[in-house]
Amino acid sequence: MRWNSRLNVRLLLLGLFAALLPAQQPRTITLKEAEELALRNHPQLASARFNAEASGAVVKQVRSAFQPVLTGSLTTVGADSNTSIAAGTIQTSGLTSRAATGLGFSQLVTDFGRTSKLADSARLRNAAQDRNVDATRAQILLRVNQAYYAVLAAEAVLRVAQARLEMQQVTLRQVRALAESSLKSTLDVSFAEVAVSEAELALYQAENNVKASRAQLAAAMGETKAADFEVVDVPMPDRIPEDLESLVQEALRRRPDLAALNLSQSAAERFAEAEKKLRYPAISAVGVLGAVPVRQGNLASQYSAVGLNVSIPFLNGGLNAARHAEAELRARGTAKDAEALALQIAADVRVAWIEADNAWQKLGVTARLVDQAATTLRLAQARYDIGLSGILELTQAQLSLTTAQIASANAKYEYLAKLANLNYATGALH
Repeated sequence: MRWNSRLNVRLLLLGLFAALLPAQQPRTITLKEAEELALRNHPQLASARFNAEASGAVVKQVRSAFQPVLTGSLTTVGADSNTSIAAGTIQTSGLTSRAATGLGFSQLVTDFGRTSKLADSARLRNAAQDRNVDATRAQILLRVNQAYYAVLAAEAVLRVAQARLEMQQVTLRQVRALAESSLKSTLDVSFAEVAVSEAELALYQAENNVKASRAQLAAAMGETKAADFEVVDVPMPDRIPEDLESLVQEALRRRPDLAALNLSQSAAERFAEAEKKLRYPAISAVGVLGAVPVRQGNLASQYSAVGLNVSIPFLNGGLNAARHAEAELRARGTAKDAEALALQIAADVRVAWIEADNAWQKLGVTARLVDQAATTLRLAQARYDIGLSGILELTQAQLSLTTAQIASANAKYEYLAKLANLNYATGALH
């Protein structure tokens, strides 16, 4: 019994201590902080950076052909006495017992610009990968902006749903009081109860949307943990510029994905030039130096030689010509891809501008709609209070106000989301 009493006392003290501790508040983040987290954590951007670094290594690989090659060799051979050649092969040396070690040297003298063109192609592809990193960065920022505004919109709708439920509950209490005084019928009470239930369902849906939008924002920021944060509202920006064609030209200059494709086209052209030079010879200087500690008695203990190796392609079944044709056709295809992307970017900018402008116009309309719905509700409430209308007219006016408030809340964040789309389309989101 004493042990149980002590345990109960300890549990009581722990409960009191936990109650006195301040509740852990969810962290608050701004849009800028959300963007910084995404750029720091998102694996897609890290993947693009690794690919860009890998393409930089390819440039070093290609340029290594300009550097000399030095190799070490160790050769030992054991042969029967008095053997010198073998059938079935062309010998480069006699079949004699020996042990030799040495160094081999090779240096490309010229391949008439082929390696230089290959290096240029690799450098341009590396630059294209760098621009792909910028394009990935812009895509991540766009998703963060859209998810952030979706959270703000969902929270605004949640506040409207909470206000609607409170309003419907007040109406229900009033109608019940009037029904108890025999001033209203029980049918009015039933309609008011239905309106409260509908408001509760709308509230549950709004709460679910808030949780879902926060989960989407967490994913856009590259976080795998459950979203537990509060977002800070953003100020209303100005209206979009009216000069649409200048925005199109700006997009064609600034879009990183178009720049990457243009660089890829240049790289493909350089590669085609390199493939064309397969028809020219390659000239290399070679040399060897070493020692032969185990050898025939009539041979020197050291050896050295230098030479010039000229490799001239004559016939290979049309392989070089086919490779050149393939490279040229791929370069032309990449050029057409760049033209197609430019057309798509111009269309995207125009569509994004139209949608953003339409969203801006909705702001004024929805604001007027809220004022009109509020006036209608006041009139409907007054008519119902004096018995000139029924409960259906009052609940319809309440629903109209709620719908108008939701439309007004969504209009602001829809404009912000469309503006983010326009900034992405013009290359301003980076």
